[in-house]
Amino acid sequence: MRSFLSYKPGHDGAVAHILDGRLDFAIEAEKDSFLRHDWIGPEQYVDTLARLDDVPDVVCVSGWSKGFNDFSWSVGAGYFGTEPEGIITRPTRMMGRDLAYFSSSHERSHIWAAYALSPFEQGQPCYCLTWEGMIGRFYHIDAGLNVTALPEVLSHPGYRYAFVYALADPTFADTERYPRLNDAGKLMALAAFYDGSALSAEDAALIETLLSARDVEAELKKSRFADNGHYNVGVRDQGFMNFAWHFSQALFGRFQGFARDNLKRGLPLLISGGCGLNCDWNAAWRASGLFSDVFVPPCANDTGSALGTAVDAMRHHTGRAKLEWSVYAGQAFEDDIESAEGVSITPFEATHLAQLLQAGKVIGHATGRAEMGPRALGNRTILASPLLAESLTRLNTIKRRESYRPIAPIVAEGFAPKVFSPGLPSPHMLYFDRLRTDALPAITHVDGSARIQTVNPAQNARIYEILTAFEAETGYAVLCNTSLNFLGRGFINKTSDLLRYAQEFSLDGFVADDRLFLLDR
Repeated sequence: MRSFLSYKPGHDGAVAHILDGRLDFAIEAEKDSFLRHDWIGPEQYVDTLARLDDVPDVVCVSGWSKGFNDFSWSVGAGYFGTEPEGIITRPTRMMGRDLAYFSSSHERSHIWAAYALSPFEQGQPCYCLTWEGMIGRFYHIDAGLNVTALPEVLSHPGYRYAFVYALADPTFADTERYPRLNDAGKLMALAAFYDGSALSAEDAALIETLLSARDVEAELKKSRFADNGHYNVGVRDQGFMNFAWHFSQALFGRFQGFARDNLKRGLPLLISGGCGLNCDWNAAWRASGLFSDVFVPPCANDTGSALGTAVDAMRHHTGRAKLEWSVYAGQAFEDDIESAEGVSITPFEATHLAQLLQAGKVIGHATGRAEMGPRALGNRTILASPLLAESLTRLNTIKRRESYRPIAPIVAEGFAPKVFSPGLPSPHMLYFDRLRTDALPAITHVDGSARIQTVNPAQNARIYEILTAFEAETGYAVLCNTSLNFLGRGFINKTSDLLRYAQEFSLDGFVADDRLFLLDR
């Protein structure tokens, strides 16, 4: 079998297609300015059909549940489970053709997405850590691709982590049932404001309560903590930010302690699930010395689940579980306007763009196929000079983000060790590094960290060209890099939307494929 088409239902909906062992495309419901974390809709179904040259050999449904967190009603193979007996296969039909139906659990989708995209050879025994809203567990994958689930470390790690933000946030009502999907990233930013204060007895007791809860959805109700000092205190309260750091360390410590006590040393580690987007924890795993290598896929959260189930189907039918792939597997950018009033349009030229950035201009950049996963990796991004402190303020204003949120750098791979420590290759922006210089204030977080993306010519020739041109102008092959999207929506994918964004939120200009648009101001 050659062709595997896979759908991920529910939030962070996605469609993935594998053809002859290569990732053909990975379309996410939120991309092209749909709502963040959206479900798949008619637009994505039509787009998918337009991309296929033939009916697939296998159509896959990534396991999920009917309704939010109601796991008694399954979609396909459901949410939980790693045993092969839970896989569903049967004949089905599409457009008058016979083909195979495949479904495996959401839990398996995380494991196989990370495995397929990792640089490790098939057959290399490894561990996988899946930690997300519901699941918190290690797995062993042997040379024969058999998955063994190890004892659960902690259920609901992502849920517990996001709840901490909700506890202090006055805008999170006591009546809300579940933590918000976007709050975990905000808590990660706030934890960096830790001032070194010791953990108080009250906070230690709160951490124990949060981590020991068994019926998490019943016990972690905000109203139950109304007497706690952090309740609705505001997320910028210093005492709360200290607590955020201590809680982050404690949660990570549960998993690190389990790994230290129960896992064989020297095997590589795969990390999957939404907690795999926590760059602080990823850096700590890499520095732990417990594993020969650590790999986190760019779509560690549920955006990778359609892909993971497609890989599981490919493994089931062919024995192969590794992919040829590029992170730029999303929709192609649509350059849908010829001209516009109040805008000058010239051909893109890297040196000219670098000079504009050096002068303090903030420029959107959209070209080629979109990145898969939640991180902007150069093809749907906003660029600015990291040498100017005001770039941080301006970018957060443009993005309508909280002022405490850091801006990530994008850096030429060979230049990274000059300004970052350790400065290792990090093509998917999934690790914190430390700054070696104070010359880059716009991308230096309050604790001296930065969430770097490294780029070489093979990964993204256009961005590497821009970085090289900026280095020629300034001596630094580093730029600010933040996602190009309307607030609460996925990446912009059309020139018309990009023009609207630039006009509404005061970009100085943007690159759309091979044209530079500068707004008359």
